[in-house]
Amino acid sequence: MIAQFADPAVFTLAAGLLGLMVGSFLNVVIHRLPIMMERDWAAQCAELRGEAPPALEPLSLAKPRSRCPKCGHPITALENIPVISWLVLRGRCKGCAAPISPRYPLIEALTGLLFGLAAWHFGFTAAGLGALVLIAALFALTVIDFDTQLLPDDITLPLLWIGLALNAFNVYTDLKSAVIGAMAGYLSLWSVYWLFKLFTGKEGMGYGDFKLLAALGAWLGWQMLPLTILLSSMVGAVVGISMMVIARHGRNVPIPFGPYLAAAGLIALVWGKPLTRAYLGA
Repeated sequence: MIAQFADPAVFTLAAGLLGLMVGSFLNVVIHRLPIMMERDWAAQCAELRGEAPPALEPLSLAKPRSRCPKCGHPITALENIPVISWLVLRGRCKGCAAPISPRYPLIEALTGLLFGLAAWHFGFTAAGLGALVLIAALFALTVIDFDTQLLPDDITLPLLWIGLALNAFNVYTDLKSAVIGAMAGYLSLWSVYWLFKLFTGKEGMGYGDFKLLAALGAWLGWQMLPLTILLSSMVGAVVGISMMVIARHGRNVPIPFGPYLAAAGLIALVWGKPLTRAYLGA
């Protein structure tokens, strides 16, 4: 079986199919994790006030079973096949015919595509398997940040430790570079945050951005941090200006920075070394 996965075509196909299934799970994470966080904050606030926490239906990533938010129709296994079920149902709930957002199959398809591309690039190696974990985490963080401007510690902190653990075996870089990358990643944005707040009195970004860049530093090493920050700033500036010009997005409306860090991190993971060499003229 392992020998079969060593074939690039087989591993790419297997990773793509796995990505479709992971994408289906990411839809659950993206929807439920922010709600779980808000419920936890509400319970903590109630406890500090000496009140009983709000009586709500238990919610986790596993329970309750997925269902239509309009009619409560439970989603069966056949109705939950990535992409295919949405197409067969023509984007509507089987119970009440309410429209189902095309975002769900889009996330599944993009996750499958990214998994396949990573598998083709890295092959059936520790770096290739690790890249699948990084893609899944960064994709979830990207959509959650767009939706809620939150970067959950439940994803960023494990991602940091996984990066350090992989690089203890020199998967992407050496452990010393990974540890320095984690520290430098956090401190660089932390410093920008406080300088911006000192001069403007406003908060330019959230602490989740610091933790995300620390995690990327743990995966890629400190050498990739300048490229990651540069790429994320360029993409963020282009998107931000475009939103203000095309979508009339107000200057005072905050724009999440996490998605641009995530995109830059993936670019640095795949093409970071060639881009750095080209820039330095080496």
